[in-house]
Order: sequence, then C-alpha cells, then structure tokens
Amino acid sequence: MEKNCYLCANKINKLDYKDTNLLQKFITPQGKIRPPRKTGSCSKHQRLIARTIKRSRVIALLPIVRK
Repeated sequence: MEKNCYLCANKINKLDYKDTNLLQKFITPQGKIRPPRKTGSCSKHQRLIARTIKRSRVIALLPIVRK
C-alpha cells in the first residue's frame, strides 16, 4: 500500500513553525518526529518537516519530549 505525501497532495510548499496543529500530525505522542515510512511523506518534504519542527521546538511551541 503506497502512502501519498500529505504536503504534495495539498500543494504545500512552505511550512510555518507557528502552525503547531499541522506539525502535530508529524510527531509521535512521545514527541519524536515520525519517520517517512509512517507518514508517507516524500524525502523533500520530510526534510522540510524536520527542520520546521526543530525551529518550533527552539521557540518552545512544540515539546522536545513528553513524559
């Protein structure tokens, strides 16, 4: 079963680090970044997702880890 990239399907080229609702889709309940085999994202967008999540963590909009 092939998964489609969410960002490609919705034609999203830029991610905003302040959009935490969208970024929550790509984070596990423990606060880790989900791998592309689980989310179905392409490599280009997976790098964009990871970079945006890390920026959001620096400003403390997203948790680094959850306990």
